[in-house]
Amino acid sequence: MSEPFSVPVTVRGYETDTQGHLNQSVYLNYAEHARWSLLRAAGISQAGLVASGVGPVALETTIRFRRELLAGDEVSVSCVFEWGGGKTFRIRQVVTKADGTVAAEIDAVGGLMDLSERRLVPDPRQRFKELAAEPELFGL
Repeated sequence: MSEPFSVPVTVRGYETDTQGHLNQSVYLNYAEHARWSLLRAAGISQAGLVASGVGPVALETTIRFRRELLAGDEVSVSCVFEWGGGKTFRIRQVVTKADGTVAAEIDAVGGLMDLSERRLVPDPRQRFKELAAEPELFGL
């Protein structure tokens, strides 16, 4: 199996809270950044999604905080799509410190919304396959 897609991020001081560690809401920003980076790497832009009449939606997100992150910490945020047979898919993400320590695990359930019908498309896996120049980045 190939390595999961990941992006590097440096924790910035303004993202920390009064205890000096990364504010809990910023983990969601890092996860979102990694997901959009994966889409771009696969050849899918936001404009391209809108032009094709679909957009990704988050349906559920769980964050498990393992170790604190401090300003200046270098991390990688991975992103792996897991496909089932229905209208939704899972995204597994791990925030890992430079020394290999897992700082957080983020699990999400997502879908792909038909922007005119305002409903989930029946087969997001197939739609991503059609839209992506490099569908293998989605495990397709």
